[in-house]
Amino acid sequence: MGAAIFVKASVVTRYCDSRQKHRQSAASWRDSETSFEQQKGHDRFFEMSNLNQSGVKPKDHLYKILVIGDLGTGKTSIIKRYVHQFFSQHYRATIGVDFALKVLNWDANTLIRLQLWDIAGQERYGNMTRVYYKEAVGAFIVFDVTRVNTFESVSNWKADLDSKVQLPDGSPIPCVLLANKCDQQKEGLINSKSKMEEYCKEKGFSSWYETSAKENINIDEAARTLVSQILLNDKLINDSNKDGDQFSLAHTNDVKKKSCNC
Repeated sequence: MGAAIFVKASVVTRYCDSRQKHRQSAASWRDSETSFEQQKGHDRFFEMSNLNQSGVKPKDHLYKILVIGDLGTGKTSIIKRYVHQFFSQHYRATIGVDFALKVLNWDANTLIRLQLWDIAGQERYGNMTRVYYKEAVGAFIVFDVTRVNTFESVSNWKADLDSKVQLPDGSPIPCVLLANKCDQQKEGLINSKSKMEEYCKEKGFSSWYETSAKENINIDEAARTLVSQILLNDKLINDSNKDGDQFSLAHTNDVKKKSCNC
């Protein structure tokens, strides 16, 4: 009899504990819902404030950007640094393709969303790059300054890119070359700035930068250069997308290559 009462009491206790946890979970869910609604209200208020101040709602643009290059050159690290201001020594190799979104308040009238496609280094040898490249309007090609063989692959990546995606007029999409890991000992052509300038002009790069995801060197500058080039091509891009707003940047400064003193 005593054992039966003990079992029954245990069951009741577990039942009460379960009810308590359920109530706590429900309360937590309600709190998160309230916070979410408050945030949405804040966002709506902020949007209306911007609308009232400028008189017009900012143009919203979505641009697909490719990040390509050999395995281990730091493509994922560059994206993480740019999007999340985060760096780690430990990343598993990308398989296929990964994605990230960066939102830029370019100016008072322009909101830009960059969809960054992090494409695995081995994909150039496969058949999927044509699918991955489709509708891209800009690209970064990344090589590792400590491994000269990754630089030797750059021309192959650029040729692959140019053969599979173009602007509506048939010209290549703007592409910026990133000489990554510039905080380390450099090998090869990267040690001669004049030869790098000549190389990039010959291969059709919009610009080039020495970068370091680890030390956060020239990541934002390189991205701004690429976006500036994309905006210059915006009218052509919108001509190929009938649903897009017709828009052109009235004033864009030419941005020159900046290198780090590493």
